[in-house]
Amino acid sequence: MLRFLAMRIASAVPVMVILSLVTFAIIQAPPGDYADYIRSQLINQGGASFAEADAQAQAYRVEHGLDKPLPVQYLNWVAGIITRGDFGYSLYYNKPVAAVVGERLPRTLLLALVCHLLASVLGITFGIWAATRQYTWIDSALSAISFLGMTVPRFLMALIIVYLLVFQFNVSEIGSFFSPQYGGAPWSWAKFADLVKHVWPVVAIATFGGLAYNMRVMRGNLLDTLNAQYVETAKAKGLTGSAVVMRHAVPNALHPLIMYQGVVLPYMLTGEIETAIIFALPTVGPALVGSMAVGDVYVTATFMMVLSATLIVGNIIADMLLALLDPRVRQFRES
Repeated sequence: MLRFLAMRIASAVPVMVILSLVTFAIIQAPPGDYADYIRSQLINQGGASFAEADAQAQAYRVEHGLDKPLPVQYLNWVAGIITRGDFGYSLYYNKPVAAVVGERLPRTLLLALVCHLLASVLGITFGIWAATRQYTWIDSALSAISFLGMTVPRFLMALIIVYLLVFQFNVSEIGSFFSPQYGGAPWSWAKFADLVKHVWPVVAIATFGGLAYNMRVMRGNLLDTLNAQYVETAKAKGLTGSAVVMRHAVPNALHPLIMYQGVVLPYMLTGEIETAIIFALPTVGPALVGSMAVGDVYVTATFMMVLSATLIVGNIIADMLLALLDPRVRQFRES
């Protein structure tokens, strides 16, 4: 297992290099950069003439290395990451990129992990419940919920909830994690309750999509497993129905869901990003969109690399979990 883990980590290095190169090239592909954003701001809000604004933009471009060829910018960025742990300087936020990421990424990961745990527990439970009650009204109701969760766009659900909160329930505290009185207060149950009150829409929407997928896959796999010969043998030996399902059928039906863990974290991150943009929460989503809009290339590239890294890490974790669950996988990898 350790040798397999080391091989997977080693194979992830060239993948990350290729992803960084492609990501940086795609971000730089559209015309314009942050200096063009500065020029437009000087003209539209500062009242400067085009010549004055363009001169300042050119000076800014030279000062921050934006005038260099794209390969040189990429190599400087990668060299800073490898040698100094420096992900560049955010032109828009006027601080190091590491500081921008450090402020927003932990909140995003925490929300995504909470959504993932809820979606996994609830989705697997509902899937088992639906499969063991096939063709009943419970199965039909859960199937309808699964269909809605997989088809309704998350941004649409977010817009509907924002409309209801603001225009129907007169909620004004949208776009923050805490109420003003809890902003700098120490942690307490009251502050935790206030946090839940602010983030529950994001958690609910991101969880709904993952729950629907887990429930649908678990139901289908469990129905196939319940018809397997070894399950019939277990029933013939006199085991109770719940023992047959939980001890024999469910562990084998979980295999596809475990492999799904390789992509679930990026999926939950994108779900959080979509809804956080609508709710304007200070997480990765608004920062990523804002940096792309103004050409803050190093912030955008770093966030994209973080999402890529979560996909690679998720796949490695999924392989390890599958090997722990299924002895046949361990024997295959050790051979």
